[in-house]
Amino acid sequence: MNSKYEKYLPWFALKNVPGIGNYLYKRLIDRFGTPLDVFNAKRTELNKIKGISSKAICGIINCKSFGDSKKELDIIEKSGFRIVTMNDPMYPCLLKYIPDPPALLSYLGNLDNANPCISIVGSRKATSYGVNVSSKLGYDLALRGFRIVSGMARGIDSAAHKGALKAKGKTIAVLGTGLGRIYPRENRKLFYEIADNGAVISEFNVNTGPDARNFPIRNRIISGISTGTIVVEAAMRSGSLITARLAADYCREVFAVPGSIHSFKSMGTHDLLKHGAKLVENYRDVIEELHHMVHPEEIITFPDKKNTKKLTPQQYFNEDKYQRAVMDIIESYPQHIDIIIEKSGLDAGGISAALLDLELQGIIKQTPGKLFHAIET
Repeated sequence: MNSKYEKYLPWFALKNVPGIGNYLYKRLIDRFGTPLDVFNAKRTELNKIKGISSKAICGIINCKSFGDSKKELDIIEKSGFRIVTMNDPMYPCLLKYIPDPPALLSYLGNLDNANPCISIVGSRKATSYGVNVSSKLGYDLALRGFRIVSGMARGIDSAAHKGALKAKGKTIAVLGTGLGRIYPRENRKLFYEIADNGAVISEFNVNTGPDARNFPIRNRIISGISTGTIVVEAAMRSGSLITARLAADYCREVFAVPGSIHSFKSMGTHDLLKHGAKLVENYRDVIEELHHMVHPEEIITFPDKKNTKKLTPQQYFNEDKYQRAVMDIIESYPQHIDIIIEKSGLDAGGISAALLDLELQGIIKQTPGKLFHAIET
């Protein structure tokens, strides 16, 4: 191999040594600096590493060839994917601080640490209420500078990604498969849209399929990469609750959206609320906890077909206060125009014009009786 990917061979080779998992890999890098230095270490030095087994030491010392790793790297390179290691400045900064971060990630798109991440997760078999809430939270938080992180699964995850994309924001999908196995298949288009407006990432080999055991493993990345995790809909035993528990273990914020007391799909979120999760009714509840993460001068583009000028949030608020007021008020449940006007505190003419404008943009919908609600994506 003679390419820019060659430098990653030792990283993959160390990952393939029997007996070395993510916990031990991190300890080895913390001690020696690079995988190549690990392979060059003496047995006496390796013996000092906490938790290392004789099997792992023998595997390191006897590793003479990186052949299997070269095959995987060839696939990554030919597929046009990229690699980031925990020593790289582009590696997600918060992810480094969990006990078992992936030593390396393959990805498609662009990674940076310019904006804070917030994850939105929930049921694959979501209700229309859950999908609407997830989409709107993704939209509102992306509009305010957060990168929206989720797992690209059906239901809540997909809605969160789509909400961020609708706001022209950044979003990150963390896969439970390899990058070469898009799952679910119907999200193929979404996969590439996310890559064009953020990144799709995975710690698994490119051709790893949707094995059930891999999804809980990837959940630690979703929570570890984020400043906080929002659970929109979740039953009592669900992967979303694993993500929330991990977020709490990592001392990150845990948020939960209340649902119907009659829906088993909200039993998990209600249990989180009982145990101290922050209740979320809209994006402001998240900002209240994470206000120190918001970049007030972050440049954003509001998806207005008639106005593609880039504005800071403050400039946008000043220039489009009516639309801004409507987007702060509008919910998944229909509201009468009089209620929206009353809540806004602004004049009826301006609010009516803003409602019409947003309806033409496909952001909100009017139903008979002058009722308005956010459109389900």
